[in-house]
Amino acid sequence: MTNLQPPDRQSAPTLLVGVDFGHPNFDSELAELGLLAQTAGLNPVARITCKRKAPDAALFVGSGKADEIKLLATQFGAVEVLFDQSLSPAQQRNLERHMDLPVNDRTLLILEIFGQRARSHEGKLQVELARMQYLSTRLVRRWSHLERQSGGIGMRGGPGESQIELDRRMIGDNIKKIKERLLKVKKQRQTQRRQRERRDTFNISLVGYTNAGKSTLFNALVKARAYTADQLFATLDTTTRQLYLGEAGRSVSLSDTVGFIRDLPHGLIDAFQATLQEAVDADLLLHVVDAASPQFLEQIAEVQRVLGEIGAADIPQILVFNKLDAIDSAQHPLQLEDIFDLSGVPTPRLFLSAKNGEGVPALRQHLVSRVSGDLSPEAGDT
Repeated sequence: MTNLQPPDRQSAPTLLVGVDFGHPNFDSELAELGLLAQTAGLNPVARITCKRKAPDAALFVGSGKADEIKLLATQFGAVEVLFDQSLSPAQQRNLERHMDLPVNDRTLLILEIFGQRARSHEGKLQVELARMQYLSTRLVRRWSHLERQSGGIGMRGGPGESQIELDRRMIGDNIKKIKERLLKVKKQRQTQRRQRERRDTFNISLVGYTNAGKSTLFNALVKARAYTADQLFATLDTTTRQLYLGEAGRSVSLSDTVGFIRDLPHGLIDAFQATLQEAVDADLLLHVVDAASPQFLEQIAEVQRVLGEIGAADIPQILVFNKLDAIDSAQHPLQLEDIFDLSGVPTPRLFLSAKNGEGVPALRQHLVSRVSGDLSPEAGDT
């Protein structure tokens, strides 16, 4: 991604930088960026924040703050600087020249994590598409070696075609090929969904902010062994299993989807459209929330925003406030079931712990009621 890279990015000492532009969701502690960095294998050694009214066009933070960041990086032995916001290609290039260090942003970090975690053929294709789309923007006057002219006898490309034009064309060709392959995968998924529809399958998708415990709840409900870990983006690929609801006398299809996160790169939303299609086609969404997180309201809002972008905003939801075991007993809710105002819509909310099973039977009973109501004659008349 960059012409300045530390020799070994695994456990590379990294300086975290956050700029407060007055947005309500600014992470003054850079806690989430630190978790993302650790998930990617980096080692955050120092953090610095500053306030600005608007980004500096050339250096994002201004020359004075850039000097301060460079000095701090030297003091802590950081070999890479990581910004919590997205940088333009020009800003990234200028910062690297100013600091003589590799500079990357939140977008690239999320792309790298997705690249490390994708397991299925579809997931790998989606990540590669997003990576190529990101890389195509970094070619704009970013690397000096791309300015040389190529062409002539024995050279690829036409006469006078610059290396940057050749690389852009090659990336464009790769993007086209990946999109064609993803289109085939999407058609396969559509065929599978039509088969489920013919079987009158009730589809439920787990959605939520990353690390809210979706996969743990998925395992608790279907007795599966989906990978879980206390880290961001522990799982990326959609997993679907049949969940038998004895009281309803039928099975439902339960899918565990990729977690959302603040400032999720739009390229990844587009690239993961086929995976997130499971949420779009669901009859019911289980919106899993980390009840122990101080930022749970902001996280709910971010999930709602992404659901709106993918066309799933109007699907009925049940809010599942997970990680009850991580909340101090004195702070436990008086009622484990109530109604929550979700974007102006009264929505059932349940508190539970997917880890120890508390409240999970009550969730199953809610699912039974939803599925039974969906099948009853009265449901079709309302």
